[in-house]
Amino acid sequence: MTTRILIVDDELKMLAMLQRTIVGELPDVEIVTAGSGQQALEQTAHQPFDIALVDIRMPEMDGLSLLERLKEHNRLLTVIMMTAYSAVDIAVTAIKKGAYDFITKPFDRDALVLLIQKAAERGRLLRENLNLRERIAETERFENFIGTSTRMQKIYTTIQMISGTDVTVLITGESGTGKNLAAKAIHAMSAQSQKPFLRVNCPAIPEQILESELFGYRKGAFTHASQDKKGMFQAADGGTIYLDEIGDISLSVQTKLLLAIEDKEIKPLGDPKSLVVNVRVVASTNCDLKAKVDARQFREDLYYRLNVVNLRMPPLRERREDLPLLIDHFLSESCRLYDRPKKQIAPELVQRLLAHPWEGNVRELENVIKRAVVMAPGDTVHAEDIGWAPIGPMLPTGLTNPGLAPYQEAKKQVLAAFNRGYVSQALRASGGNVTQAAQMAGLERQGLQQIMKRCGIKSDTFRGVIP
Repeated sequence: MTTRILIVDDELKMLAMLQRTIVGELPDVEIVTAGSGQQALEQTAHQPFDIALVDIRMPEMDGLSLLERLKEHNRLLTVIMMTAYSAVDIAVTAIKKGAYDFITKPFDRDALVLLIQKAAERGRLLRENLNLRERIAETERFENFIGTSTRMQKIYTTIQMISGTDVTVLITGESGTGKNLAAKAIHAMSAQSQKPFLRVNCPAIPEQILESELFGYRKGAFTHASQDKKGMFQAADGGTIYLDEIGDISLSVQTKLLLAIEDKEIKPLGDPKSLVVNVRVVASTNCDLKAKVDARQFREDLYYRLNVVNLRMPPLRERREDLPLLIDHFLSESCRLYDRPKKQIAPELVQRLLAHPWEGNVRELENVIKRAVVMAPGDTVHAEDIGWAPIGPMLPTGLTNPGLAPYQEAKKQVLAAFNRGYVSQALRASGGNVTQAAQMAGLERQGLQQIMKRCGIKSDTFRGVIP
């Protein structure tokens, strides 16, 4: 890979000599020269560089001023300062301001080449590190999901495993847990992703209309049927049909739906012939469908046809470690959506958000953050801005001045304090039994152990302790 080097010096002979030396010793480099600090800034505004070789003593804009401007523009830029022996103290100051190293005039050719080689290697490592951090950050997302918790990782894995099949999937979970997102992700990762994805909101369609919406009808099938109508199964041919809240459909529609799934055939109303359709069925429900089967309110054979793969979406209380990521995401998205300047959440409110029960799950959290962005008059969101009663500070030890603490640092401290307090309480209640504590917290044992490790908590401390 070619290393791009910017050389900045007000002496033209020095520029020419440096260019000849570097190109002669290092073939995989591209050199651009600038005779002043202003020219250097113009060059960096139009093209990226890996290394900048900058003279300290220049008229108008000296090397130290240029260094600051260059680092503001590109924090990954590796800057080497050039100085005379009499100005070594200034070069040391430059290093404190972000320069990688300095070299004194007159140059030793080998020393200069070696320094540039080291600078190029440093730049490569910085870029690789940045790329790695970006890839790690990307793991916080899966399709449109946000979260890195153990529960969500299992969801991601399941979706990936079934993406290459056409099995029917039943997505279960409370309202607001992301069942719709899961259905879209299943379709988006399937071989049918370029084909239609049609969602049917079953409770929103009256029973007498739902059948014709799903399977269509022929002209004259009933009063006002003045022309043929293609049903959603036919419209979704080759793709996916998503039956949202399927537990609310009538038994008569259930019977026809079973035939469509079993035989891959539908019969529009008023049509004596059946039509073959190739549609993947994904369904969701927030009710206990098995209990409806036991109560004879849902066909048992249809239940098992739908439940080939069961994808249970966890409530937010079972994936609390994802809360900081979700809060940050909704905050950024809401500021963008409503054209508001970037806002931050007061540390004491962050702690309350982390401890809130969130009975409405992710949907409730999203709406609260939207309300916060719209209603907060300043750059910082406080409890009263979202309609919560203001309370005194709830800051962890060490966070004494939230007004001066950087948001990310404050959030990190608040989350750490919450984790320590919550996990300690669970372990105290279980007498140090990690498995029991995890069950009480709604976490996997492995997930709780990871939190304990991060917080430096040992279960032995709580054995024999009376809750």
